[in-house]
Amino acid sequence: MRAVHRIAVLATISAVVVASAPGADGAGHAWFTSWAQSQDGHADAPVAGRSLRMITHLSQGGDAVRVRLQNTFGTGPLTIDHATVAPSTSGAEVAGVRDLTFVGSSAVTIPVGADVWSDETRLVTRPDTNLAVSMFVAGTVTPGRHGAALRDNYLTAPGSGDHTADASGSAFTSTVGSTYVVSAVDVHNPALHGTVVPFGSSVVDGIGSTNCGPGCTQLGADRRWTDDLARRIVAEAPASAQLAVANAGVSGTTSAPTCPGMPPSVAGLDAGSRLDRDVLALHGVTSVIYYYGTNDLAYGCDGATILASYRAVFQRLRAAGIAVYVTPSTPRPGYDDAANLARHDIGLFVSRWSSCGGTCSGVVNFDEVLKDPLKPNSILPAYDNGDGIHANAAGQRALADFISLPMLAGSARR
Repeated sequence: MRAVHRIAVLATISAVVVASAPGADGAGHAWFTSWAQSQDGHADAPVAGRSLRMITHLSQGGDAVRVRLQNTFGTGPLTIDHATVAPSTSGAEVAGVRDLTFVGSSAVTIPVGADVWSDETRLVTRPDTNLAVSMFVAGTVTPGRHGAALRDNYLTAPGSGDHTADASGSAFTSTVGSTYVVSAVDVHNPALHGTVVPFGSSVVDGIGSTNCGPGCTQLGADRRWTDDLARRIVAEAPASAQLAVANAGVSGTTSAPTCPGMPPSVAGLDAGSRLDRDVLALHGVTSVIYYYGTNDLAYGCDGATILASYRAVFQRLRAAGIAVYVTPSTPRPGYDDAANLARHDIGLFVSRWSSCGGTCSGVVNFDEVLKDPLKPNSILPAYDNGDGIHANAAGQRALADFISLPMLAGSARR
């Protein structure tokens, strides 16, 4: 009976989420996705009888939160027997633990391919808050995950039981570099005016951002350009233009659904396939920063194929009332002549009328920020993570500083 009840709970939750307009629940209250990490696969090993403590980083705060738990890539039904949320104080330590519920139940089972949002939990948070989501899994499951958390997350020992209410982190003796199960956090904040979703591959995911100079090895410093953008909005934008930022980057992925050299590990993770669950399912989304194409070129897609995928995604975003700002493909020294010609075609398309020929809302020219003026197919050495592809922490900040906040605010007022 308990399993049947959990499935019924899930069905009720799903109905509530589908019925809700972006940015509001059924009562019109202001909910905005303040943090996200899109799932891209499943954990390397199952978890059994242990607690998971995942650290999220809010771009904006509010007076209540709700959490999205996802099982898109799990290998079987995922039962969460108890879940809590609390501000993270240091490492796995937390303070002020609050229970999460799912249509009033403390436990929920999520079928493969599905997700749930928790009920509203009253908790005051602020911008730049680290928020811990803790979950107890009594059974044995292989959970879905986002591979590049770029911070430590925490697990108790197998069979150790429910430690989700612990303020101390002493029971959380193992660390992982992925984010399990949790894929988004909403905040309730009527003063916010929208959520910006950077959507793309590894440059959005933040690869390179932990390279913050000689001797710097700090994980979880939240130095992605998307994090820097969120801090800029809080510090520089007026109260009438405060926005949340929710990162929807997945490393290795493409805009086009297929390219000749695409590895099997990213099949089905193209922009069109991810759009519903990783962008449109979030709340309060007013604009997308579209940063795709570099992997398409590396995997051998031609310009026409890439641009066809751009147009299809942009059309769906516009139909949802979401503004889309597009960046031309950024430099990569490993491109052959065909890839560089296709990159040129993409750049011309994106720049045409400063609106992708009327198919997007505007252009964010990260190519101009990152390229070396002496070697335009390479990243400026001061911004190079060392692989010629990704920006280091200084480059991440330069990207964030380049974005027009009035442009994003204008989208929120539409």
